[in-house]
Amino acid sequence: MITLKEALKLNSDDIKKLRENLALKIKENDTGAYVEQLTNSDVTTSGEGIPIAIKDIINVKEWNITCCSNILKGYVSPYDATVIKNLRENGLSPFGRANMDEFAMGSSTDTSCYGKTLNPHNPNKTAGGSSGGSAAAVAAGIAVAALGTDTGGSVRQPAAYCGVVGMKPTYGRVSRYGITAYSSSLDQCGPITQNVEDAAILYDIISGHDSMDSTSANVNYEAVAPKLNSEKKLKIAVIDNFVEQASPAIKAAFEKAVKAYEDAGHEIVHKNMLDTDKILSSYYIVATAEASANLSRFDGVRYGNRKGESGLKDMYIQTKSQGFGDEVQKRIMLGSFVLSSGYYDAYYIKAQKVRHLIKDEYEAIFKDADLILSPVAPTTAPEFGSFKTSLEMYLSDIYTISVNLAGLPAISLPIDKDEDGMPIGLQLIGRAYDEQTMFDGALALEKAVNYSK
Repeated sequence: MITLKEALKLNSDDIKKLRENLALKIKENDTGAYVEQLTNSDVTTSGEGIPIAIKDIINVKEWNITCCSNILKGYVSPYDATVIKNLRENGLSPFGRANMDEFAMGSSTDTSCYGKTLNPHNPNKTAGGSSGGSAAAVAAGIAVAALGTDTGGSVRQPAAYCGVVGMKPTYGRVSRYGITAYSSSLDQCGPITQNVEDAAILYDIISGHDSMDSTSANVNYEAVAPKLNSEKKLKIAVIDNFVEQASPAIKAAFEKAVKAYEDAGHEIVHKNMLDTDKILSSYYIVATAEASANLSRFDGVRYGNRKGESGLKDMYIQTKSQGFGDEVQKRIMLGSFVLSSGYYDAYYIKAQKVRHLIKDEYEAIFKDADLILSPVAPTTAPEFGSFKTSLEMYLSDIYTISVNLAGLPAISLPIDKDEDGMPIGLQLIGRAYDEQTMFDGALALEKAVNYSK
């Protein structure tokens, strides 16, 4: 597949051919990366620009946007999200609805109401989640690039599982206007691409202040891609107690990355952080509390397919029971519980205090380092059905969620493969609003390890 950098040099006739060929490839492919593949329909398009796959949680005018949930089937978006507007202004166009976990709640893209997305490297294994469709599309060569959303690792984890690059911007750097909210203080839209440079290009296009989003950061912004520098020498921190919990394959890839950095003249410093179980607890309390509030609008009155004919209470119960899947219902109930009278102080307030501690710990580490190198997940992509409980699924996010709690930028890139040929990705975490250093460090690592697809 042509890279985004190469596609931006094409003339209108070549872009038209690219779009036609891509539509055919999507139809022939069976990974389930796109909703259209799972519904046996033609790929959804808008505009005539360079095609970019769009996660089914991002509003595109006149598209059926469902967040892969039964409750939103039939909804047609009346407007473009700001990130879509930014794509159009730069010669890019939405092309295909990427499959996802329902309302972005999941780590495997198998809670979608349309069906599951398969990992292009092994169809028996998950593509990760919740942006599994976006990552699988890029990995399978049926997308030039894609947009996903990252609440607790939902761009970086599927990118790592599928062997592509996934980037989560600093909170507030990319507008959330027009992106259906899961957890408003954690969500960020980010690029999934074939390489680091493409990720920088797409990040430059979608980022910037937006008056339509009250959480958008009104700070000075300079484009990252034109100033990429892989030769800059950096201090890279390693969180030793994080690495201890990873599988042997992940540890081996991690050691490979550390050696590659050292051989290239970068300095490695060793640090420790708060226990991951405390980070996990804090994240799922904050995320589910905000989710229960955000999803309350899907009640059959304001939004959602209306069910039930025996009065208002019956309508609420039937609409939500039939519209939401099990995982979404579980998170709504957990969120409602931690916000309820008598439990708010015991759980939600404590979780916010731990969140503050996490942010303080990152700031302390960044006094001695430019970037942090960390695993993305404890293992490579697991097989479907390997998670026996929701808690097991949540544990696959132990390395990514602290980044969202602290509002920092991070990027996942492929480093190696395990003995079964499954990709292993690692992430680099940067200071808030310092995406330039993060991309420079990622480009240096990409060149040093020379990952082979």
